[in-house]
Amino acid sequence: MKVEPLSINELSGSVMAVPPLARRADFTLDADQNRTLIGHIEAGGVRTVLYGGNANLYHVAVSEYRELLDMLAGSAAPQTRVIPAIGPDYGKMFDQARILAQTNYRTAMVLPLAGFTTPQGVATGLRRLVDIAGMPFTLYIKSENYVDVDTLAALVGDGTLFAVKYAIPRADPADDPYLRRLLESVPAAQVVSGMGERPALVHTRDFGLAAWTTGSGCIASKAVMALLRAAKSGNIDEAQRLYDRFLPLETLRDEISLIRVLHDAVTLSGIADMGPILPLLSGTPADALPAVEKEARALLEFDRSLA
Repeated sequence: MKVEPLSINELSGSVMAVPPLARRADFTLDADQNRTLIGHIEAGGVRTVLYGGNANLYHVAVSEYRELLDMLAGSAAPQTRVIPAIGPDYGKMFDQARILAQTNYRTAMVLPLAGFTTPQGVATGLRRLVDIAGMPFTLYIKSENYVDVDTLAALVGDGTLFAVKYAIPRADPADDPYLRRLLESVPAAQVVSGMGERPALVHTRDFGLAAWTTGSGCIASKAVMALLRAAKSGNIDEAQRLYDRFLPLETLRDEISLIRVLHDAVTLSGIADMGPILPLLSGTPADALPAVEKEARALLEFDRSLA
């Protein structure tokens, strides 16, 4: 795991893989299978892995958190930045921040909490937790009501936030007044698109965001890095060709469940066995598994075909 100080350039140098988390039948962490998946992601050139929603960290016990951190740190290569998530509630984040302070991690992502928050309360809590953890955070934004633009800009400006993971869904990602207002105050180099491949080209090309988070790229890590390079270089035709190969699996994720489908897609692709998904979630509906397997294996086959 990379332990050097954070650099803004890291955000634009790699897509941010967001893998599922492998567990055994009894729900304990499966270090071998997690290491296998991380190795596959790294082999494609991805240099940042984020363990958040796809890893179902919403439901991870605080009592398991240090074991999880140590396992991930020991599974990643020295050049790979690992970012764990904390939260989403303040009490859980408080305990996790104290654990993080005892490790070599350099940042963590704050999972969004729906309800029972105010923008000022979020800002106050984050500033306190950053002092406890001894590191800046990445904030996951899924709603305009969570933190207003001015508060968010202030948190980036004073160093509380290292980056913003932007994931407010729009019918047309090109029509996003909130994101345009945000980028008037926060450098685009510190904002990562947080909704997978579907809005990725618009966010990187039209808004200039650093990169994006990827679930399907955990299966097709070479292809997702090629897509990033094509998008950054302005190679429109190549970017569209690569982008189109991600859409079948991304569509299944959108229609059924982003987290559950990816968890099972990794297993069905044959890359690594993710085992059962931690409650309070459950697996992909059985009648959807054949389609998930078909698209996961097709995406992996395409990835392997790339030079």
